Amino acid sequence: MSIVVTAEEEILVGRKVVVEGPAPDSPFTVLFEDDGTSGYFYAWDVEAERNSIQDAVHIYNVNDVTDRDRPAVVKIGLSQDGQKTVLLINGYPHAVFDFSARRGYCRTGFPPPPSNGVWSVAGHQWDDSVIELLR
Repeated sequence: MSIVVTAEEEILVGRKVVVEGPAPDSPFTVLFEDDGTSGYFYAWDVEAERNSIQDAVHIYNVNDVTDRDRPAVVKIGLSQDGQKTVLLINGYPHAVFDFSARRGYCRTGFPPPPSNGVWSVAGHQWDDSVIELLR
């Protein structure tokens, strides 16, 4: 995986936090949010006047994270072409957004595709070949 890290932050799972990873040559940015109950990764169109969140993928439920009492390192990385982004927690890829394909992938496969009919129409199911998008 060949990425440029655009954001890095140490977090405690279950403590509210937002980590933003910009994509400088794109109208998109991504946000990781832990709202105290769950973790989500968002594709956000900074140029959209309405509905700026284009897609969202579920990362975890706080109560299901066994080592939530230990700090975790969240990194957001951008592919060399600036069209794909990855969410890494402790070096492990949890989600990918492909801006050019308008597709999100996550290990939980949740939620169903957004109602906008544009992003992730095939769903959010993870496939290990997604990592190849970042090369």
